[in-house]
Amino acid sequence: MRTLAIAAVQTAPVPFDLDASWERYAEQVRAVRAQFPHVRMAVAPELMLSAEAPLLQGRASWTEQAATAVPGPLTDRLAGLARETGLWLVPGSVYERAGDGRVYNTAVAISPGGEIAARYRKVFPWQPYEGTEPGTGFTVFDVPEVGRVGLAICYDGSFPETARQLAWLGAEVIVQPTLTTTRDREMELVLARANAWANQVYVVNVNAADPAGVGASAVVDPEGMVRQQAGGGAEVLVDVLDLDAVTRVRAFGSAGINRPWAQLARYGDRIELPAYGGAFRRPPWA
Repeated sequence: MRTLAIAAVQTAPVPFDLDASWERYAEQVRAVRAQFPHVRMAVAPELMLSAEAPLLQGRASWTEQAATAVPGPLTDRLAGLARETGLWLVPGSVYERAGDGRVYNTAVAISPGGEIAARYRKVFPWQPYEGTEPGTGFTVFDVPEVGRVGLAICYDGSFPETARQLAWLGAEVIVQPTLTTTRDREMELVLARANAWANQVYVVNVNAADPAGVGASAVVDPEGMVRQQAGGGAEVLVDVLDLDAVTRVRAFGSAGINRPWAQLARYGDRIELPAYGGAFRRPPWA
């Protein structure tokens, strides 16, 4: 079996306090390691380590104040924590200041050896409310002998292009750090299920806890079924994802019936897709 044991840590930063938010995060990662020794990957909410505040407490200047280089001192700290705990870390996202001065909302994946395995700049910032620059491409990374993981951030899930491209790149799990403070969370959960079902992938959507967010983190399987869903407060969802289930579902269909990837691979190159300037191309893995 190809399994990936995850801990989706629904937590909240200490608003506008980068050091205290780091201490809370590191303490929680160490607690995951101590209490759940079979877990291989710990995931945190969007902007956890940028110490973002609840929606109506936000400061217009905080994005600039909190922005940091990637790689840089923060990723060095994360590398040390990953080596200490032996975990894959997806620590939500951070405000990244690029070399040209622009600021992005960026997720990283850190390997147990302390390497930056992936860096993803949010392609679809929540406009007009989020002022970061949009990224231009999607990112996947491999967990050796297990499978491929794709990164998305919060509002990315509202665009079907995100999950479709990640799955096309071979992702079997989409890890989606989120910071949702508004009552449209229910629609995000609908989208998490739809993205999982339509692309036959796991979706691990980790929202911030109250008061930073409204919680309701969820783990969705490749048939669109919710395996676990959190409440509003701080908690951790621990799950073991069977990545062979992705292979099974893609081969035999969701509920043993529906095979969208197989059908696209057969006929997709015949379909005119003017919105994308061409036709569907068979995924490398199909």
